[in-house]
Formats: sequence, structure tokens, C-alpha cells
Amino acid sequence: MTTDARPDRVAGSPFARLRTSATRVAEVLAAPLLPTDYLDMVAPLRAGAELRARVVAITPETADAATITLRPGRDWAGHRAGQYIRLGIDIDGVRRWRAYSITSPADRTDGLITITVKAMADGLVSRHLVHDARPGTLVMLDQASGDFVLPEVLPERLLFVTGGSGITPVMGMLRSHDLSGTDVVLLHSAPSPADVIFAAELAAERPGVRVVVRHTDDEGMLTPQMLDDVVPDWRERQAWACGPTPMLDAFEEHFAGHGLTEAMHVERFRPVLAVTGDGGSVTMLDTARPTASPTFEVDGATTILDAAEDAGVLMPSGCRMGICMGCVLPLTDGAVRDLRTGIVTETTTDDPPVKVQTCISAAAGACTIQQKERA
Repeated sequence: MTTDARPDRVAGSPFARLRTSATRVAEVLAAPLLPTDYLDMVAPLRAGAELRARVVAITPETADAATITLRPGRDWAGHRAGQYIRLGIDIDGVRRWRAYSITSPADRTDGLITITVKAMADGLVSRHLVHDARPGTLVMLDQASGDFVLPEVLPERLLFVTGGSGITPVMGMLRSHDLSGTDVVLLHSAPSPADVIFAAELAAERPGVRVVVRHTDDEGMLTPQMLDDVVPDWRERQAWACGPTPMLDAFEEHFAGHGLTEAMHVERFRPVLAVTGDGGSVTMLDTARPTASPTFEVDGATTILDAAEDAGVLMPSGCRMGICMGCVLPLTDGAVRDLRTGIVTETTTDDPPVKVQTCISAAAGACTIQQKERA
């Protein structure tokens, strides 16, 4: 023990025991809340608290898309351009988690970040954020994730292919990197001029960047067959693509067919699902607090990832990184069905856990999934 150590921090000292006792008394008096719950009310963005953010502004981009400006808590670790955050917001008493690309520059100095959200017809959270959320709203955050980023040393020639809201991670890249010494072509598509997110910014001159926008309602889908005319040297470029699944499938196949698989970097929002099962109850086992493990009913067409997020469980996921297996968790009991193939995976508590992808698996009866332990 050093002579300058604080007495109330020395384990086993009378001061430490008094401090511990005082904390327990405070917890009893505050029950059913904890002292930290009261701190959360007055200083929700403080260091050491669960990571949150406060909505600062909501700026419309199109009729159904808006940029949400957020002030993250003090434990926010920053991000790389192209990464995304998982955001949790309470809607009708249920905390729902969704992932959105960060569109603000990575070197922004005011401590704020932005996400740009397109309200999907069946998107409960996206519609709420675009049309109903207000400045001052508190949301939960996870730290930035994702490998859909540019390398430290930029290639001399780049190709971006985006569609709809797939422009969001690429806009984060354009705003973060000095591309004046790089030859960049951005091919973007949207149904009509009114649907182009960041239309004014894309139309503005940017050194080193050529932007080609296609309006699919009048001109048809953006296809890889256009590359020879629009970007004749596309075979010599590193490409980053994000957008609708059919577009991504077509460009991936085209690059692979020319032996350029490694040159195409893709970010997908979710895999394509086709087969449905019977559904059942899902228990998300919290090994630290087994009695607090949530259980919910799920139909046979909803992935465990989506159902758990809708139930307020923060789930690991790499689906938006373009690289699978980020959402893998142990199935400790019961059965799940792969929604792509219909194959059922099952295990019992007497057998070792089986790792399953929660983003493509649905309940095939009662099952237990072990939550990822958090630091």
C-alpha cells in the first residue's frame, strides 16, 4: 500500500467498509431504483454510464429520409468512415435496436455524429426516427463497428456503386477522406431526382470525384453492363458497393466473372431469406443474470436477431459489414431453422452448445440462445 493511497479506496480498510455500507444503504433507500438510475436522469451522457446519445437535430434530406444529429456520451470511442452504429430507441415501451451507417466526418471536432435514415414502409424504427423523433430524445448506442472502410493507403483509383440509402456509408467516406489526389467514380441510383439523398452535395464539385446519378424510374436499374461505357477502366479500380440486394448480387457476380472478386467490397443490410418454419419461444440466456433472461414468442418467418432486438436485447451483428458470422451465438437448448435452406439445427442441455447465425435463423420450437457476454 502506498502512503498516498486514498483510505476509502484501500480494500478492507475501515473507510472502504464504511463506503461500501453507505452504498448499500443508498441502494436500499432508492429501491426499486439504484443510485446510478438517478444519475442517469441528470447526467445520462456521463463517463462510466451505459453508452447513450442525445438527439440534437433532425434534418430532412428527402420526403422519407432525414439526417439525425447525435451527441454521444463521453465514452464514445469514435469511428472510421464507413462504419455503423447500433442504436436503441424506446417505442411504445419496447426498446428496439437497429444499425445505421455514420454519415458525419470521422474527424468532426464538435463531438457530434450523424446518421442518415430512410423511412422504410415496414420499418418501425426508421419511420419513427424520420417522422416522430424530436431533439432532446435519448437513445442507446453501441460503439462503432464494421469493416466497410477504405484502407489507410488509398488506392489510386476507386469505384463506388450505391443505390438508395446505400449512399450513406460512402458519404461518410467522401466527407472524411481527402480524395483530391485520387481518381474516384461514384455511380449512384435512386428512383427519381426527389429520392436522391444528399442530392445537392452529390451535385457539387468535389476534387478527384466524378459522380454519375441514375434515376431508375425513367432510366432503369444500375447494372454492371454499364461499366464499360461509364467507367471503361473499372477492371483497374477497387470497388465499394452498398445498396439493394439485386444490384449487389449483379455487381458481385460481374466482378467474380472477370476474376476480380477481391476488388469488390460489399456491404449488405441483411441476407436474403426464403424459407419459413413453425416459430416458438426464444430465451436469450444471460449467464450473469439467468433469472433476468428474457423470453419471447417468435413466428417462423422472423429471425432471432430481429425478434431479440425488438424485445430490447442488444445483439451482436456483422450483417452490415458485408462479412457474415458477426451475429453467431451459442444455441444451448432447442431447435432453430435456417431460413435460407429450411435445415433445422437442434441440441439439448446435455449436449455442447451449437453456434448458429441469428440473422438467418428462426425458432423451430422452444429454444435458448446464450447472449454474448459484455465487458
